[in-house]
Amino acid sequence: MEISKEENILFAAEKLFAKNGFGSTSTREICKEANVNISMISYYFGSKEKLYERIFEYRMNESVSFGKDIISKTNLNEWQKFELLIDQFCNRVIRLRAFYTIMQREQLSNKTAFIIDFLKTSKMNFLEFYSKLLKSGYDNGVFTKLPKVEYVHSTIAGTLFAGVNATPMYKEFAGAKDDANFEAVYYQGLSEHLKNVLKYLLGYNEK
Repeated sequence: MEISKEENILFAAEKLFAKNGFGSTSTREICKEANVNISMISYYFGSKEKLYERIFEYRMNESVSFGKDIISKTNLNEWQKFELLIDQFCNRVIRLRAFYTIMQREQLSNKTAFIIDFLKTSKMNFLEFYSKLLKSGYDNGVFTKLPKVEYVHSTIAGTLFAGVNATPMYKEFAGAKDDANFEAVYYQGLSEHLKNVLKYLLGYNEK
């Protein structure tokens, strides 16, 4: 898929910010990575700080958009929507590891008010998604339990982030440093493990 000039700069900056950190990445380095004139950052974003904020806005809007799309599907029941959300979320965390590295770093530092507020709003959206699915699934008899939405959110996000962050260690522990298929098999297993945990939490029994 063809990307715009703005997206080209965003993705180049995202890669470098994840690798080097915001403070250690210069606008010149970003433009070199994106193969654009240095004036393009000012033209599209105004400053390096605004470019940084735009990365969060872009990625979190993507995330909320796919969540809304799944929730709105009328041909799936509540459990199938949860399965699809987990698959999509897992794929995003793996595919966009650079962004999620930046996001976790930002959450730990808690320095940039705009970004912290934006992340909070995005998470609140997902809490709303999960809450609607939980209540609807319980009311419709798809689920036999109604756990707190906070626990469901923590289970999904915590499991995926912890699992992806620890992948290099797990790979080393398994003696699979040279196994090109390890990550694909591991991530598929991680997704299935998470679904099994949620089945128990939700009281979902496959028929």
